[in-house]
Amino acid sequence: MLENLTHRLSRVVKTIRGEARLTEANTQEMLREVRLALLEADVSLPVVREFVANVKEKALGAEVVGSLSPGQALVGVVHKELTALMGGDLGPDASELSLAMQPPAIILMAGLQGAGKTTTTGKLARWLTEGGHVSHGRKTGKKKVAVVSADVYRPAAIEQLKTVAAQVGVEWIASDPTQKPVDIARSALDYAKRHHFDVLIVDTAGRLGIDEEMMREIRLLHDVLKPIETLFVVDAMQGQDAVNTARAFADALPLTGVVLTKLDGDARGGAALSVRHVTGKPLKFVGVSEKLDGLEPFHPERMAQRVLGMGDILSLVEQAQQNIDVAEANKLAAKIKSGDKFDLNDFKDQLAQVKKMGDMSSMLEKLPAQFAQAAGQLQSGQAEKQMRRTEGIINSMTPLERSKPELLKASRKRRIAAGAGVPVQEVNRMLNQFEQMQGMMKQMKKGGMAKMMRAMGGMKNLGKLGGFGR
Repeated sequence: MLENLTHRLSRVVKTIRGEARLTEANTQEMLREVRLALLEADVSLPVVREFVANVKEKALGAEVVGSLSPGQALVGVVHKELTALMGGDLGPDASELSLAMQPPAIILMAGLQGAGKTTTTGKLARWLTEGGHVSHGRKTGKKKVAVVSADVYRPAAIEQLKTVAAQVGVEWIASDPTQKPVDIARSALDYAKRHHFDVLIVDTAGRLGIDEEMMREIRLLHDVLKPIETLFVVDAMQGQDAVNTARAFADALPLTGVVLTKLDGDARGGAALSVRHVTGKPLKFVGVSEKLDGLEPFHPERMAQRVLGMGDILSLVEQAQQNIDVAEANKLAAKIKSGDKFDLNDFKDQLAQVKKMGDMSSMLEKLPAQFAQAAGQLQSGQAEKQMRRTEGIINSMTPLERSKPELLKASRKRRIAAGAGVPVQEVNRMLNQFEQMQGMMKQMKKGGMAKMMRAMGGMKNLGKLGGFGR
């Protein structure tokens, strides 16, 4: 979504080389590019002016030390200011969800109709039940979560939340369109207390625009529930209008944080950089896909790295840790160590593990620019399509063929291709990929794994990509 901003800012680094220091003359053009990049990304004008002024003040006269070029030194300043703009100045714990109250901790969801409140309610409930919550950098364990809808205006809003709750495996507290929202809230709070829930998430009604009746109702709900978190859910595709909406909600409610949805869309994404500035509240979560696992905690520094093309390796590693089946991975490692041959059944299991990691495009966005660019040459959805095709080919084989791939001669390949509905060339391509992976597994058995892990020891330094240290 922010790829145009990333592309422009990466060009900035290349515009100046060989200078000894950053001066007014050699930074003017680069700052113009930064300003244009932010405006094109739909960042609001007051935010752009303040950001560029801060960068200019801190960049001018900065010494270019060691192996850094002036372009890289400027990126260092831009990275620091971008992190601050997105909430880094509020401290490391500001983006964490606070649940520090007598259970149930109440989370009130606010925002316009269509922003994605109901889906986000389900995503947040799933994240909490799976143990995603962090306090002062430490996981706090799985939570017992209930959800309730106080939206009595939108047709089927209550039923939608009921469906979402069933999909993510959390308790749905029944409500009825004939009830008043305040009565729904009181009843749900009483139910959550009696049944010892850790968290109660209350989904509220939205409107197509700001109106006084809506604000009065949600203020009343806030007074009754006394939530520890009041999250403003905003659609990243709203552009400049998201800023006006954020300002209206911030004036009406004591917001504690912002959730930015549809960050995987095609909009320019300037809302991500503007909303925090306007509300004065931290961005706490971003919606990165339509799937119910498509919610990520927001980290200002990591997002700044992604915008500058440095990648977000930490988030990628966390995504892998959450989704990879450790027991399956250990089973494969034991098999390789014992000398058993890596076969097509194992290959299929590895594909399943990759699929568990979630949306491929959101994973690619977290890679540093040089890798993401190469991977991005694949058309959208092509990687997922290729994985499905590979699975289809393997499923068309007999158990004997999967365990002994050397049996696959021309006649068998034709039968498998016909069963999978693909040309024979696709079967050959898949077998070539399998042989490459088989070769990697042999290297691991010979001790190549130790070398590989030593090489990967530098991963923790990937945060310094872009040529400057912190």
